[in-house]
Amino acid sequence: MQYHIVRSRDAGVFFGVIRSRKDSTVSMTDVRRLWYWRGAASLSQMANEGVKFPDECKFGVAVASIEVLGVCEILEATNAAAVNILAVPEWRV
Repeated sequence: MQYHIVRSRDAGVFFGVIRSRKDSTVSMTDVRRLWYWRGAASLSQMANEGVKFPDECKFGVAVASIEVLGVCEILEATNAAAVNILAVPEWRV
């Protein structure tokens, strides 16, 4: 299963599996919103390495699927980065 980091203009950053893409709309499954991270200088670094301080990140709870509109960037995550990001505890209030 190939994970990606998807950035949209209005809804933020998402991590999950891309099911389909049409123009600037991406359909994803097994998705978490990446709200705040520490230990990666950019999304490019996160897609390659993951994060260095997983307990300080705010990655939301997983949802089964989502349609992300206004996508402006898609980054393929390495296997090491995906394992790292998946291990970040779900941020809940």
